[in-house]
Amino acid sequence: MSNCLGKFVSLFLICFISFFIKVHAQADTTKRNIVYAEVGNRKLLLDVYMPSTEKSPYLILWIHGGAWRSGSKENPPLGLLSAGYAIASIDFRLSTEAIFPAPVHDIKAAIRFLRGNAKKYGYRSDKIFIWGSSSGGHLAALVSTTNNDKYMEGNEGNFLKESSSVQGIIDFYGPTNFLTILTQSTPHGINVRAPALALLLGKPVEQVPDLAKKASPVQHVDANDPPILIVHGDQDIQVPVNQSLELMAAYKKASASCQLEIIPGADHGSDVYYKKEFQAVIEKFLNEVLSK
Repeated sequence: MSNCLGKFVSLFLICFISFFIKVHAQADTTKRNIVYAEVGNRKLLLDVYMPSTEKSPYLILWIHGGAWRSGSKENPPLGLLSAGYAIASIDFRLSTEAIFPAPVHDIKAAIRFLRGNAKKYGYRSDKIFIWGSSSGGHLAALVSTTNNDKYMEGNEGNFLKESSSVQGIIDFYGPTNFLTILTQSTPHGINVRAPALALLLGKPVEQVPDLAKKASPVQHVDANDPPILIVHGDQDIQVPVNQSLELMAAYKKASASCQLEIIPGADHGSDVYYKKEFQAVIEKFLNEVLSK
């Protein structure tokens, strides 16, 4: 009898915990597939995740990777929900749909939309952070270092009077200088990156150096740029760590705030970047930005 009772209690606890996790996850997710802009017949969508522990949280915009030609807003890193941050994850036009600066226009439109709808969804709009990995890290840095740049701004969406500026950047192993990345790369890196860059820019880098320069965050850094946290593994064979060193150097030259974390032994997209232990580094950076 006692064994049966024990099994019943264990089963009950498993069901209860599963139900609690499911309800908690549903409580954190507020809205999915929100249309933030339309380009032709293309609806650009985003998801907003709200923390259950904070009534008026700060917002982090997540930009997915995928060599600019793949990936989606699905399954963003949500660890910072537990720290009280809201997270918005967006889709944008991939390089198979439209060349540069289309993704930058889309992301800036998303920021304007999110800022204009802050009261509706319940997060704060005074300070918005942007975070991306790989090509998403590149786009996060480029969007942030081109605040008030008319070429990069675009005119998408219905919130053109809102600011597309962000107040803090987290760049995970993103390319930063299209004019140097191929010469810094391993043969594997060149095989991956050269076709991806040609698709993004419409032509190979060497054929459009001016456009490649314009698409490089290092070329836009100035003293007014928001603080940045750059994270890169020293064993990354897809995006050379020198790319992050170049961005750090540009920030230092401009006397802008920059923190670089080089992860020993980490490669491109390693799990270590998203572990709870490293989340403390991100939280510390965010708290320092918010305290200023």
